[in-house]
Amino acid sequence: HRALEADQLVLLEGAQATFLDLDHGTYPFVTSSNPVAGGACIGAGIGPRHITRVIGVAKAYVTRVGSGPFPTELTDAIGDHLVEVGHEYGTNTGRRRRPGWIDTVMLRHAVRLNSMSELAIAKLDVLDGLDVVRVCTGYELDGALHTDLPYHQSDLHRVVPVYRDFPGWRRSLGEVRERGQLPAEAATFLDFVAEQVGVPITMVGVGPGRDQYFRWNDV
Repeated sequence: HRALEADQLVLLEGAQATFLDLDHGTYPFVTSSNPVAGGACIGAGIGPRHITRVIGVAKAYVTRVGSGPFPTELTDAIGDHLVEVGHEYGTNTGRRRRPGWIDTVMLRHAVRLNSMSELAIAKLDVLDGLDVVRVCTGYELDGALHTDLPYHQSDLHRVVPVYRDFPGWRRSLGEVRERGQLPAEAATFLDFVAEQVGVPITMVGVGPGRDQYFRWNDV
């Protein structure tokens, strides 16, 4: 509180993920708390007027641990690629995570729930070497197209993802440190995701190293 009163910068970091939120997640496949941005006020003991910037962190694909609805889940060789290259195993348990293509329907909803001002996209390099990368832009359910997340989980279990395909960049991104070094195919992918979710992507991660990231846009 003294830092806030002195107009100092205070950074709050959340754990877990939006769709594990007790109230707004895919119940009952959730955690016991509120990992959405609003939970930072409760956890830190500050009021919402002190939150001036909300940075959402998402992978360039999706993973889930354990059961629960997962429209873009991949159970094929590409899914194995994401798991092995992305080291998608639980830190403590070693449990294999479920992989899938990036889902902008869920990401759009996460932007709303968290009042995000921007996105940081991590692990873009895990998609290196793929011929095609896919982005889920909507769901088909009973013959109708939906671009918003269904509120009944029974519907979310039944939806069929609608994809937009992009050519892969088929080169390593691990040495990229500025926007101009990024292959055009990867840039197109990022710009499309940002357009779909409605907030700018400001940071992009291209490897596990602390220096393996670059600025994409400024806000």
